[in-house]
Amino acid sequence: MRVAVLDDYQQVAHRFADWASLQAEVDFLDRHLPDDDAVVAALAGYDVVVAMRERTPFTAARLARLPDLRLLVTTGRANAAIDLDAARGRGIVVCGTGSPTNATPELTWALVLALLRHVPAEDRAVRDGGWQHTVGADLAGRRLGVVGLGRLGTRVARVGAAFDMDVVAWSTHLDPAHAAEVGVRAVTKDELFATSDVVTVHYKLSARSVGIVGAGDLARMKPTAYLVNTSRGALVDTDALLAALHDGRIAGAGLDVYDAEPLPADHRLRSAPRTVLTPHLGYVTEATYETFYGEAVEDVAAWAAGSPVRVLT
Repeated sequence: MRVAVLDDYQQVAHRFADWASLQAEVDFLDRHLPDDDAVVAALAGYDVVVAMRERTPFTAARLARLPDLRLLVTTGRANAAIDLDAARGRGIVVCGTGSPTNATPELTWALVLALLRHVPAEDRAVRDGGWQHTVGADLAGRRLGVVGLGRLGTRVARVGAAFDMDVVAWSTHLDPAHAAEVGVRAVTKDELFATSDVVTVHYKLSARSVGIVGAGDLARMKPTAYLVNTSRGALVDTDALLAALHDGRIAGAGLDVYDAEPLPADHRLRSAPRTVLTPHLGYVTEATYETFYGEAVEDVAAWAAGSPVRVLT
């Protein structure tokens, strides 16, 4: 059995699970495979592929060109970048893993605080020999708008309340009673964007939610307000966000996710003003990797034994 572990950017996957227990040939690929031909060339001959989240999509076209593939493991409970119908049709078993809920909300607040207290700029200034030159914004008494009040959005909302913020939320089917249970007030989308001092996005990406934060929503935001997105890049209209940043119509943005990942070296977001950018680190923590890779090994072992677990197909 040959196993390929994809997109091991930090070259650490080998130490987060007992891969030797599989008694298989396990290869760790640390370079992103940018297109169909690269994926097919790299994965030819592998029975099992372990994919890290959506870093490498598995479309119907790609799966059709991987005749040796019999098991595809994705870290996390779901993966929008895998065509499950195509996998099922080709007899490829797709399995998932658990997914801790603390890591991304924690990074969300790292971005919020970095933005409002100008942490990157002040860090650079101190290293260059300077001293205080910015004035930060407060959280207490300000409004936090949470777009999507699911598992992650709820955790973010609770931290906002701990900062003494007024927390409101919106999603297409948000139940006001559920919002109230977690200490949040449900509002309309227009009110959330028009009145929040920080808007944070925690929405599930689907065909219906692409661009759910559009030009009109950004136009409603106060010029002193900030946008944070640690969910999926396609949820926010990138062109509209860039225009709002360059025109000074919002105070800034903290982004961990992008339309194209890895973010191209010449992407306009890299030079956008008043931004804090991180390279999709939301789930990149030791505890999360231990869950992802540890359960991925369990998935492979169970499949090899004829009793696959956490099956998604």
